[in-house]
Order: sequence, then structure tokens, then C-alpha cells
Amino acid sequence: MGKLWAVIKREYLERVRNKWFIIVTVFGPVFFAMIMVLPAYLSVRGIRDAKVGGIRIVDASGVGLGARVAERLATPALQGAPAPAAVPVDLVDSTSLAAAESVLVADVVAKKLTGFLVIEPSTLNDGRARYAGRNASSIGENEQVEGALRGALMGYRMETAGLDASMARELARLRVNVSTERITDEGRGGSGVAAAIFGFAIAFLLYMTIILYGQAILRGVLEEKTTRVAEVIISSVKPDTLLAGKVIGVGAVGLTQYAVWIGSGFLLWGQRARLLGAMGVDGMPTSMPFPSIAPGMLAALILFFLLGYTFYASMFAAVGSMVGSQEEANQAAQPVMMLLVFSIIFVQPVMLNPTGQLAQVMSWLPFSAPIIMPLRMTATPVAPLEIAAVLLGLLVACVVVIWISARIYRVGMLMYGKRPSLRELARWVRQS
Repeated sequence: MGKLWAVIKREYLERVRNKWFIIVTVFGPVFFAMIMVLPAYLSVRGIRDAKVGGIRIVDASGVGLGARVAERLATPALQGAPAPAAVPVDLVDSTSLAAAESVLVADVVAKKLTGFLVIEPSTLNDGRARYAGRNASSIGENEQVEGALRGALMGYRMETAGLDASMARELARLRVNVSTERITDEGRGGSGVAAAIFGFAIAFLLYMTIILYGQAILRGVLEEKTTRVAEVIISSVKPDTLLAGKVIGVGAVGLTQYAVWIGSGFLLWGQRARLLGAMGVDGMPTSMPFPSIAPGMLAALILFFLLGYTFYASMFAAVGSMVGSQEEANQAAQPVMMLLVFSIIFVQPVMLNPTGQLAQVMSWLPFSAPIIMPLRMTATPVAPLEIAAVLLGLLVACVVVIWISARIYRVGMLMYGKRPSLRELARWVRQS
């Protein structure tokens, strides 16, 4: 136990004292706050500043639908945003529509116009229109044009059905906002959106932990092997003890960093309204509550986190011990990385349907259970017996992986030359 503690202490202090660790730990919360807040800020700013300007509307509907669309395009996208410039409307009949389009295409080519919207007589029935212009790839501006056409067409159809014009316009502008709340076995469980965000954060956190610290273990093992330091260490410490010390020590570094980040995250969350206000972002949700987490679920999430890290970290250590260069390590680590990528690509389908068969199957597989099962647990109630069974299966998988990795590590740290084949790896496991 004393030698194990010495290895853990060495691995921990060697990394914690590194200046880059201190810099990343201190400025990590600022970076994560920027990547979470800045895109939202830029999106709101982009919507506010987006102007569908320099376009014309060619209206061949015969009922003045183009004027309705132009009126809606002249309305600001967000409250407080500057009003866009008025959009001119050309009234034509269906026989002269092609000639009008030819003239407008020439104007766009000559940069006199940005684009033009064509409203045909059939638009009144099927809602189809055509837009052509230099900004045809701008998703934000296209959505504004489509939204304006949808609202104008809806208002026209309601007026045609006999509804008052002012009432039709008011109904066409109606927006709804449905808040969600989870109901668990204990009762009300808080915001459904917050639970989904929390579950995704847990899955992404474990994914990043395995990527960052699993690679750190791989590089550390490879460095000790190539510099022949491992030969000196193994002469006084058993390879199994050295492997366990590396996994635990690097894991403790990660937990230290996350403890600092989580504490800083709570401080930033408490000041979110002031920070968003200083950036000029108004109307964004600032009172979303955290989902309620029962003590049993919290313990299960921690166990999934620790077992998932141990599962992958042991494989990364084995990979580092059986190669002789960084290039070989990158190639040999690809199967392990593919398991991770295969797990994370199913996060979105599981979030969309956490009770589906895909979510259930993925939560039982050992390599994806640490990522998918916490996501399911926070998205929908899962039977405690199922959680316990998945944890037991993951624990058994960890024991098997550690047993295999320790035997590969024991032989691989003292083997040099070419990278072993699968047959040679199997012989190492049998004979060590």
C-alpha cells in the first residue's frame, strides 16, 4: 500500500505543479463560460442585426400577398432592434412573371439588388415561393423571409375565411412557450430542459475526461518506457501497482481540476444575469433552476463517472506500454477512441428518446454505459434495479479490462522493437 501511495503521490504532484495545469485550471471556467455564453450572445446579436435589405418582392398572387410580406419584413426581429428598410413590391401578372425575373436576375448580377422573392398564384394554395439572391445561403435571412411569408399567408387565409383583419394579424403573430417539468418517483423533479442540459453535461464531461486524462496516461506511460525510467521503477514496484497508481493519480488530478471548475461555475452561474446584462443580452432565461438530484442518483452518477474513467484509462495505459513511439501510440489508440466516438454519437438520439430500445441497449454495453446511462437517468426515471445491474456489469467489465491491461502492461513496459500483433498480445496475457 505504501508503494501504491508513493506512485499516486508522484503522479499527482508532478502534474498539479505544472504551470500549464495551473493556467488551465484557473482560466478553464472563463473559457467554458465563453464557449457557452458567447455563441448565444452572437446568435442574439446576429438576429438583432440581421436585415433582409436590398431585396424586392415580385407579387403575382393577385391579392396583394407581397405587401403583407413586405410589412412583416419591415418589423424588427427582436424587441429593441432597429427597423429594417422597407422592401419594394412589384405587382405583375403570371404572363409577365418570367420577364420580371430576368430583369431582377440582371440587377442581382450587377449588384443593384441582393435578391428577390417570387410569389406565384399557386403560393396561395400550396405555400410555395421562390427566393434567389446572393444571400441565398444565409440561414438567418432565409428564415426571416420564410417566417414573413408564413405569417402573411396565414393572415390572408384567416381573412378569407371571414375573420376580422386585425384579429387575423394578431393571431398570425401569436407565439407560444411551453415550459416542461419532470415528474419522478419522488414527485416534482424540476425543469425538464434543465434536466436534459444536466444529463448532456454529465455525458460530455465524462467524454472529455477520458479524452484528456486517458491521453495523459498514455503519454506518461510511453515517456517512461522510451526513456527507460520504467526499468528502474519496475525493479522496486510491481507493474500492477504502478499501473493502479498511474490511473488513480491522474484521476485525482482530474477530480481536483473539476472541483475548481465546478466551484467557479457556481459563482459564474450566480452572476449570470449581471454578466449577460453587461454584454447587452436581454430576454434570455436567467432563472432556470437546477434539476433535483436524489442522493442515490448522485451516488450512481459518481460511480458511473469513476468506473467509466477506470475502464478507459486502463486501456490507454495498456496501449502506451505496448508501443515505442508517439506515432505508433496514435494508431494503436484508435480502437479505444472509436469506442468513445461510437458512444458519444448516440447522445443526441438518446436525448430525443431516452425510453427507446436504442437507449436501453446502449446503456447496457460496458463501453457506452458510463456515457449513455447517466444521460438516461437525468432525462427519465430509470428503475433502481436496472441502474444497479448496469453498474454491476460495468464493474465486472472494469475488473476484466484491468486484469488484461495489467498483464499487457507488465510485459509491454520491458519490450522494445516492433509493435506486438494481436497473437502476441494474447500470449502476453496468458503467460504473464
